[in-house]
Amino acid sequence: MSLGWPEIILILIVVLLLFGANRIPEIARSLGKATKEFKRARDEFADELKNADAEPEKKVAEKSDEKDDKNA
Repeated sequence: MSLGWPEIILILIVVLLLFGANRIPEIARSLGKATKEFKRARDEFADELKNADAEPEKKVAEKSDEKDDKNA
């Protein structure tokens, strides 16, 4: 079930009546900032996961290098 144009227009009219024309830009700005912050946090979390996956590989590589150095 999706929203059609009549439903979207009705929602916009209700928002306009509830908040007034002066508050709508402030609300939109706040939503934009919140979205930007959410995306930044999501990207940081993804980077943390990538780094966590890469760390065990580095440790395994370092251990094998240490063994090679001891054997040489």
